[in-house]
Amino acid sequence: MSAPTPYLFFPGTAREALEFYREVFGGELSVSTAAEMEREDLPADAVAHAQLDGPVQLYASDSANERPLRLEGLMFALLGTADPTTLRTWFAHLAAEGEVVDDLQRRPWGASDGQVRDRFGVLWLIGYEHSGDADPAARAE
Repeated sequence: MSAPTPYLFFPGTAREALEFYREVFGGELSVSTAAEMEREDLPADAVAHAQLDGPVQLYASDSANERPLRLEGLMFALLGTADPTTLRTWFAHLAAEGEVVDDLQRRPWGASDGQVRDRFGVLWLIGYEHSGDADPAARAE
C-alpha cells in the first residue's frame, strides 16, 4: 500500500505552484491542460491535472470555481524524509516569499523542526533527528 498523496486545488495557480515545488523538491512534473483532457468546466489552458513525482509527491489542479486554497487544520509533515542539509534547504526555499511560522530550530527533546507557510498558503512541518551532530550546521541549531 502506498502512502496518501496530497491533491491540491489552486485558484488558477496550479502550474505555478507545481513548478515551484519541482524547484524546491526536485522530481518529474507532468501537467495536463483542460483542453488535453477534454474538460469544458475549466479554461482550455487551465491545469486539469498535474503530478509531481520525486522525494515529495503531490497532485494538483486548478479549481473549476477558482475558490481560494484553504488548508485549515492541516499541515504537510516532512519529518526525516531527507538528510538534514536537504531539509534545511527545503525549509529556506519554502520560506522564500512565504512566512516562517516557527523557526527551524533544535527542540528540548533533541530533534530539530520548524513550520513554514509557502507563498501558496501550504503549511509545512520540516524536521529531523540529530545523529551524533557530525553536521556543523546541526550543532548550531
